[in-house]
Amino acid sequence: MENLSVTPQPRARRPRPKVVTLTERAADRVREIMGKADKPYMALRVGVKNGGCAGQEYVLEYAEAANPLDEVVEDKGVTILVEPKAVLFLVGTEIDYEATKLSAKFVFRNPNETDACGCGESVTIEPASAE
Repeated sequence: MENLSVTPQPRARRPRPKVVTLTERAADRVREIMGKADKPYMALRVGVKNGGCAGQEYVLEYAEAANPLDEVVEDKGVTILVEPKAVLFLVGTEIDYEATKLSAKFVFRNPNETDACGCGESVTIEPASAE
C-alpha cells in the first residue's frame, strides 16, 4: 500500500468587514477635534456602557494608545479603537456627525439597535449574531 501524504493548503481568508465606519462629516469632525486636543492622541476609542433609560450608551473618548484586545479600524484617515466588549454590539455601525442650529452631535446608525429612549441619549442594542 502506497503512503500518500496530503499537505493541507491554507485557505485564503476573506476580508473582515470593519466593525464601524465613519461618514466624511464624522471623519472631518474627529480630525478637527483631535487637532485641537491638549495633547497628541493616536485614536478615537469607541465603546458601549450600561446606562440611560434604554439601557446602554455609546462612549467616545481620546486614546493615547491601543489596548491589547482593541479592534483597530482605519477609516478615512482616522484611527478608531473599538473596545473588545463592544465589538458585537457595534458590528455594521456607521458614525455620522450632524449639526443643526440647536445642536451638534455624533450619530450612530447601528443595525443592532432595537430601541432608543425619547431623548436619544441611550439605546438598546442586541449583539450581532454569528450569521
